[in-house]
Amino acid sequence: MPRNDQPKILLIHGAWHGAWYWEKLFAPRLRELGHRVETMDLPGHGQAGSKRIPWYSVRDYADAVEKVIASSDRPVVLVGHSMGGLVTQKIMERRLPKLAGAALVASVPPAGTRDAVLRIFAKHPLRLLRAALTFDLYQLVRTPAIAHSLFYTANFPRQAVAENWKLVQSESYRAFLDMLALDLPNPKRVDPRLPKWIVGGELDVIFPPAAVTATARAYGVSAHIYPAMAHSLPLDAGWERVADDLSAWVKSLPGFA
Repeated sequence: MPRNDQPKILLIHGAWHGAWYWEKLFAPRLRELGHRVETMDLPGHGQAGSKRIPWYSVRDYADAVEKVIASSDRPVVLVGHSMGGLVTQKIMERRLPKLAGAALVASVPPAGTRDAVLRIFAKHPLRLLRAALTFDLYQLVRTPAIAHSLFYTANFPRQAVAENWKLVQSESYRAFLDMLALDLPNPKRVDPRLPKWIVGGELDVIFPPAAVTATARAYGVSAHIYPAMAHSLPLDAGWERVADDLSAWVKSLPGFA
């Protein structure tokens, strides 16, 4: 059982997803390893399907996360995946007194998503153009095949892809613009003493190892790249290694022992 004074882990999901994908495998594993774990749906999330959501900004997402941290009865280790990693970086800038550490998992880099958008355009040009012209980001996850190509390794079971795809949803176009250029993180605003853990996947086509390494360099730490894993580190084959390593890092933080 976790001690009452041990940091809590708060898991923040990425674009098109919700708390469900943390709760499927990753969060239960962390709880088994002795952690107090909380997940949340960012504003507009938690509803599967193509229905558009309001133009929430990254600031709106970060404000929602800050409220959860502020209401916590203990220090919080924030873990953000993909877009959730960018939200995590915006929280890091705020230097909240209850923030005990931050983990970026296949995160949007401080430089933003421009290179990622170009990579997606190379793989799915018509889908990206349709998304841009209609302000409808669901176009980029409209089929299981597209989701498979973006999030998982080639040999990831198709049945699992299909089951996960049923739970994806649209994403805020304003948040997309923020990640592209309008509201990028500034590592210089972050307390250099804040513990940080930054990881990515060797086969990630959205934020490949070079992007993850650049993110780690910006925050003055080293990155770890998981072999034979793609973008969806919380779900892809090998997710257990990521969860176990995160657990070990959190347990090494002041206040946990």
